[in-house]
Amino acid sequence: MSYRIGVDLGGTKTEILVLGPGGNEVLRRRTATPAGYAQALGTIASLVRQAEAELGASASVGVGIPGSISPATGLVKNANSNALNGHPFEQDLGTLLGREIRVANDANCFALSEATDGAAAGAQVVFGVILGTGCGGGIVVNGHILEGRHRLAGEWGHISLPWPRMDEMPMRPCWCGRAGCLETYLSGPALAMECDGPGARDASQLPARAASGDAQAAAALALHANRLARGLAAITNILDPDAIVLGGGLSNLPSLAATLPALMQPYIFSDTCTPHIVRNLHGDSSGVRGAAWLWPG
Repeated sequence: MSYRIGVDLGGTKTEILVLGPGGNEVLRRRTATPAGYAQALGTIASLVRQAEAELGASASVGVGIPGSISPATGLVKNANSNALNGHPFEQDLGTLLGREIRVANDANCFALSEATDGAAAGAQVVFGVILGTGCGGGIVVNGHILEGRHRLAGEWGHISLPWPRMDEMPMRPCWCGRAGCLETYLSGPALAMECDGPGARDASQLPARAASGDAQAAAALALHANRLARGLAAITNILDPDAIVLGGGLSNLPSLAATLPALMQPYIFSDTCTPHIVRNLHGDSSGVRGAAWLWPG
C-alpha cells in the first residue's frame, strides 16, 4: 500500500498528515513548533516515525516550510521562522530520516493541494493566494509546482501595488526594505490598520461591523478588495490562470471571490474578463495536503 506523508512546519504549530493511495486522509497529528532548528528537525522526525509505526509501513515525506531552499546554496532563505534561515534543512532532515525528502514553500503546497483535489481540481494553470498575516502565492501548471530558476515564482507579496492612486502615495515601507509591497496592503494586519489605525492587527470583525453600518469598516473592506483586484489583475496579465484560489483568513471575507472579477476588469488587458476565482476547499489543511502531494502517484 502506498502512503504519502505531508508535514506543515509553521511558526507556532507543526502538523503531519498521511494520505492513502486515493488521497484519503489516514492519520493526522499536530504539535507545537519548538523554537530551535535542531529541535524542529527532531520534532518532524519523531512525528514521521510515529506515523509509520502506526501505519506499519514506510511512506514518502514532503514538507512545507514558510520560506524556500536556495538553488545556489541549498540553504533555507526568506523564512519568517528565522531559525530555519541559513540551514540545509532538506539535507539535514533527509539524513535524519535516512531517505530522500521533498521540501517546498508553504504557499506552493497550498496551490498544489487545491490544484490536485481541491477547489481548482482539473485546472491546468492555478494561482494560489494566501491572505493572512502575510501575503503569499504559488503557481501550479499541469499538476506541478512552478518554482522558477531562483525559486521565486509566486512571490507576489513583494511586488509593488499596481496602478497606485495619488492618495496612496507615498507608498508604505515593507519589512523587506522596499516600499509599496502588496503584503503591506493586502495582509490581515494591513486591512486592520487601514480601518483602525497603527497598531491594529485583527481584521476578523470588520465584516460584521460593516454589516451593522460602520462606514469606516465598509470603506476599508472596499479599498482592500480594490487593491486585491489590482494585484490579481497584474498577475492575470502575466499568467492568465485558469483558476485563482483564495486562501488564508481573509479568504473568508463575505462575497470577496464573487466581487473580484468585476473589480479586475478595468485593469486586465483583454476585451473580455472572466477570471475564475474561488475560495479554497481544504481550508488550513491545504498546506499539509500539498506537502504530501509533492510526491506524485
